[in-house]
Amino acid sequence: MARIVRRVFLLGLLSFFAVSFWTVSFAKEIKIGVIGPMQFVQGISQWNGAQLAAEEINARGGVQVGDEKMQIRLIRADSNELLNTTDGPSAMDRLMTRDKVDFVLGGFRTEAVLVMQDIAMEHKKIFIGIGPAHADLCTRVATDYDTYKYWFRGSPFNSALLGRTSFLNLGYVAGVLKETLNIPQIKVAFVGEKAAWVDPVAKAAQDVIPKMGMELVGVWRPSERATDVTAELSAIQRSGAHIIFTIFSSSVGITFARQAGELEIPAMQVGVNVEAQKDGFWDATQGMGNYAMTVSIYARGLEYNDLTKPFVENYIKKFGETPTAMADTYAAIAYMLVPAIEKTGTLDSDKLVAFLENQECKVPSGVVALEKDAEGRPLHDLRWGPGYLTYAGFQWQDGALKGVWPNKWKAGPQAPEITYKGIVPLKIPPWMIEKYKK
Repeated sequence: MARIVRRVFLLGLLSFFAVSFWTVSFAKEIKIGVIGPMQFVQGISQWNGAQLAAEEINARGGVQVGDEKMQIRLIRADSNELLNTTDGPSAMDRLMTRDKVDFVLGGFRTEAVLVMQDIAMEHKKIFIGIGPAHADLCTRVATDYDTYKYWFRGSPFNSALLGRTSFLNLGYVAGVLKETLNIPQIKVAFVGEKAAWVDPVAKAAQDVIPKMGMELVGVWRPSERATDVTAELSAIQRSGAHIIFTIFSSSVGITFARQAGELEIPAMQVGVNVEAQKDGFWDATQGMGNYAMTVSIYARGLEYNDLTKPFVENYIKKFGETPTAMADTYAAIAYMLVPAIEKTGTLDSDKLVAFLENQECKVPSGVVALEKDAEGRPLHDLRWGPGYLTYAGFQWQDGALKGVWPNKWKAGPQAPEITYKGIVPLKIPPWMIEKYKK
């Protein structure tokens, strides 16, 4: 009997210490949810970037929160939003109610993220968007600050600024074509997938392109998952377009680039093509995506500052591929969120919001600062321009993604000239040279 009593006592003691240890360990974790389409490159990149940041931070002891160190624990949530926008809100709800995360990063398709945003705001959790580009996500902060102040844009720019950067690339390419091929009047075809984030860019294109001295010959809006765009390409070829201004975030970007290459359409592809940002684009298009351009953030050899190269090289070493824009979950954790936590000494959302609103921080793609609207209200949107974030224009050149813009670019008469380290000259498809060179 005495032995039984002792055993029961020891088991109880062990259980007490086990529970106590678990409680202490749990209390010393910062839980960050990473939500995105995890079966696709967009979500995979979001998860990879977050992993890299968490491993680096945990390896050096974790996050200093007041008087204690806390480890980062990532929780992966598959939003499946590219296939079904209603799955994203369900995944976000699980992060809030079941996993009880402290922060959330990610999202991609705006139609899903608007609802996901509402859920995170209801739980007063900071949600840093890494993927969705629609301006409304930040306009909500200005118009209903008390509800939406926990939302921040982390990457990329909003769609208007992505459009602006794409228009700069368009102007650069048009200048090269005019000079090289002696084309007096550049004709442009606009092709953007059917998605909400593209709508403001399509609208702007119809106004801006003529003001840039170019002729807009037509607007095409294929499905984001179209598997055949030969009808659109045939119409574009008949239009005599010299430049195809593409705005793609989904698989149609592969279809379009491959078929344009197969048909040797005599026009440059310029704009945004998220699929062209990844290393697998070359094989996915069977090399037919050669000469296609996209606004993006990262590529081998291009450097915005001293943080770019280490991040890109470490990412490639760990994952075997170049980071896409969605891998900026790394910067959101390592350079935005963690420094804010350490400097405020808290995980309290309201105190962190007040700090993040005024924080300027260097990241691998430039300098992050947040904008206000015309009335001076917080937007929690990214500041664009020299000295902050501009991103770059990249072109596929014989199997490698190369930075081609900005190349001796000036944002204004008094602005400094910018050429990022690693920028190379633009290449024109040989079949286009053959058609127009005189």
